[in-house]
Amino acid sequence: MYCNAACKKRHRHKHKKECERRVSELYDEKLFKQPPPMEDCPICMIRLPTLATGCTYMACCGKMICIGCIHAPVYDHQGNEVDNEKCPFCRTPSPISYEEMIKRFEKRADLNDPRGICNLGSFYTQGLYGLPQNDVKALELYHRAGELGDADSLHNISAAYMNGSNGVEIDKKTSKHYYELAAIKGNAYSRHNLGSIEYRAGNIDRALKHFLIAVKGGTAKSLSNIKNIYSRGHATKDDYAKALRSYQAYLDEIKSNQRDEAAAALDHKYYESAV
Repeated sequence: MYCNAACKKRHRHKHKKECERRVSELYDEKLFKQPPPMEDCPICMIRLPTLATGCTYMACCGKMICIGCIHAPVYDHQGNEVDNEKCPFCRTPSPISYEEMIKRFEKRADLNDPRGICNLGSFYTQGLYGLPQNDVKALELYHRAGELGDADSLHNISAAYMNGSNGVEIDKKTSKHYYELAAIKGNAYSRHNLGSIEYRAGNIDRALKHFLIAVKGGTAKSLSNIKNIYSRGHATKDDYAKALRSYQAYLDEIKSNQRDEAAAALDHKYYESAV
């Protein structure tokens, strides 16, 4: 990577280890770089929650909308509350059948919308909304969306290799590779899983780095893990304090009265995760 083929052949024994070390350093710089900022709800302009129950993908327009805006009351020009059976962003009426809903997702897939493709993959994984359960088809869709940069799809691929699901054998090395790709793209759950992998391997410093980034992404489990590491004397008080501040900053960014009201109205659905 750092010299031509002739140099490698002639001097390989002199600097092979140095080249490998530098490759590893450069990869770690990329891996532990702060991920891109999280997305905001296009209506209220408040950061979207990490929990899946905190927002919904709208196949009509391809937008992620927070639960607060989805369930907020809608009023007419005279101030009277009206039925809210339309997309809160594009005002397209809600689908009246599974067939219509699937057609919308397939249209998003035809437009190479990675989130629409990922959702279709999830439907095939679970056999939802009239689609047959098809692990092979689901994994194909995850790979397609992952190639388009979708972090959730990369996370789903890694989970498949970790658990031996979706028609593939367990392959921890491949699973970790896709967790890393997803974490770089900003998936906080993949970042948390990388921290857990490093911790089990005894790489405490690397685990802490992953957990601290995951906490900023809103994963309460990472905060709990940092607390446990601190209680065992493997992390400093500053590490734990930093994690607490990061998680509180995340909660402050996603919180709104409208979201609180929506969460209270929905049975067992929340947008904040308990520590």
